[in-house]
Amino acid sequence: MAILSFLLYLLAISVSVYGDAFIGVNIGTDITDIPSPTDIVALLKAQSIQHVRLYDADRAMLLALAHTGIRVTVSVPSDQLLGIGQSNATAANWVAHNVLAHVPATNITAIAVGSEVLTTLPNVAPVLVSALEFIHSALVAANLDQQIKVSTPHSSSLILDSFPPSQAFFNRTWDPVMVPLLKFLQSTGSYLMLNVYPYYDYVQSNGAVPLDYALFRPLPPTREAVDANTLLHYTNVFDAVVDAAYFAMSYLNFTNIPILVTESGWPSKGDSSEPDATPDNANTYNSNLIRHVLNNTGTPKHPGVPISTYIYELYNEDLRTGPVSEQNWGLFYANGGPVYTLHLTGAGTVFANDTTNQTFCVAKNDADTKMLQAALDWACGPGKVDCSPLLQGQTCYEPDNVVQHATYAFNAYYQKTGKSLGTCDFKGVAIVTTTNPSHGSCIFPGSGGKNGTSINGTTQASSPASSTISGCMSQYYYKGGYFISTLIFVALILCEVFVL
Repeated sequence: MAILSFLLYLLAISVSVYGDAFIGVNIGTDITDIPSPTDIVALLKAQSIQHVRLYDADRAMLLALAHTGIRVTVSVPSDQLLGIGQSNATAANWVAHNVLAHVPATNITAIAVGSEVLTTLPNVAPVLVSALEFIHSALVAANLDQQIKVSTPHSSSLILDSFPPSQAFFNRTWDPVMVPLLKFLQSTGSYLMLNVYPYYDYVQSNGAVPLDYALFRPLPPTREAVDANTLLHYTNVFDAVVDAAYFAMSYLNFTNIPILVTESGWPSKGDSSEPDATPDNANTYNSNLIRHVLNNTGTPKHPGVPISTYIYELYNEDLRTGPVSEQNWGLFYANGGPVYTLHLTGAGTVFANDTTNQTFCVAKNDADTKMLQAALDWACGPGKVDCSPLLQGQTCYEPDNVVQHATYAFNAYYQKTGKSLGTCDFKGVAIVTTTNPSHGSCIFPGSGGKNGTSINGTTQASSPASSTISGCMSQYYYKGGYFISTLIFVALILCEVFVL
């Protein structure tokens, strides 16, 4: 049985790097209330995510990923590179504890050695290639070198004169590292790992890079960037940066190394100096990126050659330091709720739950209680929602808390208004989800009589505008764990009379 499992493992990961492109996600852990590994894997499954990159090789996470088939890139943290790059034995020990202990149950397909070492930890650069070679040697000894690729992610800032792409080259200071590194990637059949952030290219361009060009929005031919040397037309920053990396490699006489984008994304929130870090822009960028990658569009230099990409990132990381945007690159909140709506119809199977027409409106778990109560009052009053199932003794009274009751009322209003634009916001305390919030005998409107699950799905509807919470208040309130049914009933009747 063990041999059969191992053979199945080899079969599962023997797809060439030149196969169809995939979309994966990075999983950061700088989160106050970090979900358990089991919950993280449940979210991955619910969203049909089949490729993940970890920033370490956490044992609990790798155990949770076992037997899921999800393809995993583990990482050697940068602070361990000096030891590994100076000792073959240390590298072999790392592989034994963090890789061999988990395969084939966990589908590990790549090892990222450090991250942006040349641009952030230049003192480690002299041992970077040695670290790659030692890690690879340990895989060779275990007969896993054909199944698990070894590389190291680079910042795109390593590429100088990136436009026009045909004139791009790597910072020549690092030629003594890049040349042997590229030789290693070529000889082992690995790929150049590259972090591509059009957001930063746009922000740092002082207006030279149009926002539409950074967000993959359609451009008229007259606004497309043209490489005068090759006459190739570029309609987005992402392709231009990837092609710049191709040209930079060819400048060093390496022309057959594929590129894997290990990080790309857009922040959904920023401080006053980051006005373009918005949910709408993040939504637009990531939705367009996913479609672009999964369509196997390739780049102008290499059309049709897939550029698999890992989105940065799965969760918002509230513990990250720096500007507000640093904490807001995630697709999801830590509670599993989507940060914003992805528009992915026709984008394939990843985030498949997004493409269903069955959407619901739910209260945000981290919303202010008083704002939730005010929104609940409005929905059950001026909003003319039938809130009788929330009365004590009725099917949706339990669980008896404002979040759950507001969720029922918000969804009822959302469904009643035909899921139209602006009907699931309630001054920012509600959000659209594809997860059916029904539970037990409490069947939510729009659910088709079915119960839901516990993991929130990626949202689909357009970003709603703010609903106005005003008018006759229903006095449908939660206090001390108990709803006052009589007051609710009377207030509902009075409010209905005055509104009508």
